[in-house]
Amino acid sequence: MSLCRIDSCHRNPRFKRCSCLNGHLYHIYFYPFFALHQLYYDPNIENKNLAQKWLMQAQVSPQAWQFCWVLLRPEKVPEIQYFGASALHTKISRYWGDIPTEQYNTLKTQLFSQIARFASGSKIVLTRLCVALASLALNMMPEAWPGAVSEMVHMFQEEGGEVDGRARCLALLELLTVLPEEFQTSRLPQYRKGQVRGALGREWTAVYPLLQQLLRQPDSPPLVKARVLKCLSSWVLLDVPLNESEGLVEACFTALSDPELFDTAVEAIVNTISQPDSQRYVDTLLKLVPQVLQLQEQLRDAIRNGDMETSHGICRIAVSLGENHSRALLEQVEHWQSFLALVNMIMFCTGIPGHYPVNETTSSLTLTFWYTLQDDIMSFEAEKQAVYLQVYRPVYFQLVDVLLHKAQFPTDEEYASWSSDEKEQFRIYRVDISDTLMYVYEMLGAELLSNLYDKLGRLLTNTEQTTTWQHTEALLYGFQSIAETIDVNYSDVIPGLIGLIPRININNVQLADTVMFTIGALAEWLALGNPDLSVSSVSTLKKICRECKYDLPPYASNIVAVSQEVLIKQIHKTSQCMWLMQALGFLLSALPVEEILRNLHSLITPYIQQLEKLAEETPNPSNKLAIIHILGLLSNLFTTLDITKQEEESGENAPPIKSVPPQTGPNPVVVVLQQVFALIQTVLSKWLNDSQVVEAVCAIFEKSVKTLLHDFAPMVSQLSEMLGQMYSTIPQASALDLTRQMVHIFASQTNDFPPIKALFELVTSVTLTIFQQGPRDHPDIFLISFTLGFSLLFRVLSLKFPEAPTVKSTCLFFTELIPHCADIPPVAQVVQEDGKLLLLAVLEAIGGQSSRSLMDQFAEVLFCLNKHCFALLTVWLKEALRSPGFPSSRVSLEQKDTFSQQVLRERLNKRRVKDIVKEFTLVCRGLHGTEYAADY
Repeated sequence: MSLCRIDSCHRNPRFKRCSCLNGHLYHIYFYPFFALHQLYYDPNIENKNLAQKWLMQAQVSPQAWQFCWVLLRPEKVPEIQYFGASALHTKISRYWGDIPTEQYNTLKTQLFSQIARFASGSKIVLTRLCVALASLALNMMPEAWPGAVSEMVHMFQEEGGEVDGRARCLALLELLTVLPEEFQTSRLPQYRKGQVRGALGREWTAVYPLLQQLLRQPDSPPLVKARVLKCLSSWVLLDVPLNESEGLVEACFTALSDPELFDTAVEAIVNTISQPDSQRYVDTLLKLVPQVLQLQEQLRDAIRNGDMETSHGICRIAVSLGENHSRALLEQVEHWQSFLALVNMIMFCTGIPGHYPVNETTSSLTLTFWYTLQDDIMSFEAEKQAVYLQVYRPVYFQLVDVLLHKAQFPTDEEYASWSSDEKEQFRIYRVDISDTLMYVYEMLGAELLSNLYDKLGRLLTNTEQTTTWQHTEALLYGFQSIAETIDVNYSDVIPGLIGLIPRININNVQLADTVMFTIGALAEWLALGNPDLSVSSVSTLKKICRECKYDLPPYASNIVAVSQEVLIKQIHKTSQCMWLMQALGFLLSALPVEEILRNLHSLITPYIQQLEKLAEETPNPSNKLAIIHILGLLSNLFTTLDITKQEEESGENAPPIKSVPPQTGPNPVVVVLQQVFALIQTVLSKWLNDSQVVEAVCAIFEKSVKTLLHDFAPMVSQLSEMLGQMYSTIPQASALDLTRQMVHIFASQTNDFPPIKALFELVTSVTLTIFQQGPRDHPDIFLISFTLGFSLLFRVLSLKFPEAPTVKSTCLFFTELIPHCADIPPVAQVVQEDGKLLLLAVLEAIGGQSSRSLMDQFAEVLFCLNKHCFALLTVWLKEALRSPGFPSSRVSLEQKDTFSQQVLRERLNKRRVKDIVKEFTLVCRGLHGTEYAADY
């Protein structure tokens, strides 16, 4: 039987016309079974898709009220029953207004009856029915169904019927568990959400005794206790006061000794103590600290037995308590020893034995705690801060030792056995450790460098003690981590460190890599000839040429010659060749123009000659790669070759005794471009339909324009003409991007305006024609047109947030664009470069610069950033909210920290983020707790 073609009496009132499938007739009772059968069992994918489409429409149709009860009949299979329960939930949650008031109680009774029947039946159907009843309760509370939860508890505690007590108990726990979860995702209006949240909060008095009784009963089966713990996890999300769940939390700690309950107990404890409101209940928090400390023996046993799940769970509990409440516990001075014991327990978790991520996955959980604790200590006033530093500076020195131990590579044999994924996770873990060390330096200062230097010195000069390369590498990695971000040129330990490096026996690629990066961080010299050290050696040379270019002119010719030899021999991969050309651009920038031109002639003549030969050949894949490589070398060279910054940099960075002569004559980059312009046009004439070659050509000019700015003016006219010809012949995104650069820089220049105006008009005309025809054949043009408009959209948000439709459209654009960070590199680049501006604009709006009616739109942008750019948002939020008076003078630093933590924690629940934003904007506007807030 094919879909929708049911031969029956069309006059039968139980037949309806199908709106989605060509107007065929279907029977309102029979057809759902048929469609479900096709969905689950028909091998034809087209039939499956049609069935799914029909079922989705059937769920929201008026007939759903009739067939859903039929689908729930006992003789039906669970798949059909599940669809019936889902249809009920859909109708109740989305179409509540369609239900007559007089039918509320009938519907409630029917649902209770169905849940009782399925208490001993299919679990997935039972859960869906519980969700439906939960939705019904939320819509009726508090007026139409006061004391809803109390009635649920009473209904399922009554004896009688065919359902045994255990099944009724489990069904009740399932219902109580899904009720808060359904509230979190419900579509209730905002004013109703507040009413219902309050009503649910008052119902906790009916839930608490039940949960406590079930946990304390000696004969309660493990399954029942597990459901109790899950129910607690659900209810604490409603901000149940911590002191009102104190007894249950204690029972959760007891449950940790039961392997069957361990995971759910951990989840319940972590969820309970992670609620932002729980920091108000300091007395309860103080009672929790000893209970966490009592887990240390269980933690050690788990580590000895290789039980990673148990050790991971206990560490989660300790870190959650410390990370969420460090300031509150720090301020309890009379209990300083117990909090210090908790800190030491977390230190033990940081240094847990084994190599991450192969032998353990726990230590990474603790790193954020050390940031938080340091921030809280450093935020105290000077006198109080000094007291805490006296206690915790030794702890942080110990932390450095632990982190450097955890950063050590395993033995060569063990590392060779790791998978590529494990090695990549370890690399990221070491980066996280490096970031932590950089942050710790802010507290420990120069003493930390001295400490590391003393350790390295003893390690390298003690001939009686055999040391591993891993220990040496870890200490160097610590130096590198700090030296990467601070000015170590004036540190008195650096000369000693440089003297120690020759003592290192480099017999391992990982050690050599770190040595190279360390030297690069300290702006010293190294060789380029070892392909195994390609990345670190070229990267270091680039840093040296950038930071020390005014010291290098005497060696410039030799450096260029060595680099040219390396390039010709093709020792390095393409990306390292590009870095090397960037290094040479920095180097040449410090020379007089005549010497720059002489070195450029020596460096690029071989490539120009090769490009001339390639331009004469018939296009093929081999010469295409060679052309792109040569163009890439030139564009990377021109990216950093900038003589215009010499005067500025010589005043700021170069030592006072240096004297950089003023540059005269034409810019060397312009000279070279003018010489090769005809050759580039020849290349384009043969390769104009190849987007990669065109992109490589445009990159030369784009990077030159970005570097030279107005000094590029002599090339504007001929480049504008060439761009116009290119784009009108075959529109390509790279040409459009270069046009944007040209317009942005030269449109305001009187002399350059005519060619720029002509180019802009031509490109606009061609692009509009493309969009009118549909951008399907030019997706790159479509994308770049949006990404190029990104900066303009930032301005829309920053101009004090004008008309609401404009702001809504702009926010919608961002929520559509940001998820593509992972799969569209240009989008990722734009968000990374300008995302903080977007965040500042959103925070300013939330702080009071925009209408409260737009808060949902700004919350969605914030949620999107949190979901897709979490690491960046964490840094941006911290930096932005540090500013006094931002985004409002009415909020304290503590309130801003709470807001930041709440937002960062919610990466899955968009509705929760909207609530957090609305709460915070009321505080920012001074309306929290007022009659205006009640209507919000």
